Amino acid sequence: MKARMFSVALAFCTMACGLTSSVLAHAQLFSPPKPVAQKPIPVLQAPQPGFMYPQHETLTFTVDWRVFTAGTAVFHLDQVGEVQKLSATADSIGAVNLLFPVVDRFQSGFDLKTGCSTGFNKQIQEGRRKIASELIFDNARGKQIQNERNLVKGTATHQEANVPACVTDSLAAIFYTQSQPLNVGQIVSFPLADSMRTVTVGMKVESREEIKTPAGTFQTVKVQATAEEGVVKNRGHIWIWYTDDPRHIPVQMQAKLFWGTITFHLQSIDLK
Repeated sequence: MKARMFSVALAFCTMACGLTSSVLAHAQLFSPPKPVAQKPIPVLQAPQPGFMYPQHETLTFTVDWRVFTAGTAVFHLDQVGEVQKLSATADSIGAVNLLFPVVDRFQSGFDLKTGCSTGFNKQIQEGRRKIASELIFDNARGKQIQNERNLVKGTATHQEANVPACVTDSLAAIFYTQSQPLNVGQIVSFPLADSMRTVTVGMKVESREEIKTPAGTFQTVKVQATAEEGVVKNRGHIWIWYTDDPRHIPVQMQAKLFWGTITFHLQSIDLK
């Protein structure tokens, strides 16, 4: 069957950072969802006053599929002026690497005052597939611009679409959510640039849970990513567990898809 990619989960599956592509080497994804009437796009709310991101932070995760470890994912956060720079790497390991090697790299960032994404780049090497893509937000013209190169075929594409003045992207959304109130029963909704569209993603705070990871035991809030369209819809269920304290550090992520469950377990936090 046709190989397909699981890339940064995702859009919110994109936040799973590409590793699922390994185990999807012989799996067929769902057919595209039918078009639905789009509801008004919400305004992206600025980070809470007083919320502080660390100057530097590295979060390292192992990525498990069923009974074995499929890969590793590492997130780097660095403040540069008034922008929170983000980068993520995803690499397959072990038997999965032999079946379908993955070496993916993602870069993003967002304004610390407004939460608005500053752009999203990715370099994907998955099996024989090699893609470099850049997503630019031209707020003056109200456009999102995507330039993509197929490094194997030597082809390039250029696309433009309308976009609100302030959106998040697939990688920035994970960390933007940290800055919002996360109370049980609450839904944090925001616009996300997804596949040359703007979709509404809701982060629903479901419950409080104690989570044990290799990095330690954490009191957390369990948050489900929901959407009525885009990559999140009809792709299964996706959750993030954030620490139940003012920092809201993501310590576990999970995607339950039709072919199985992928879980990200926090291995370490480095503030250097």
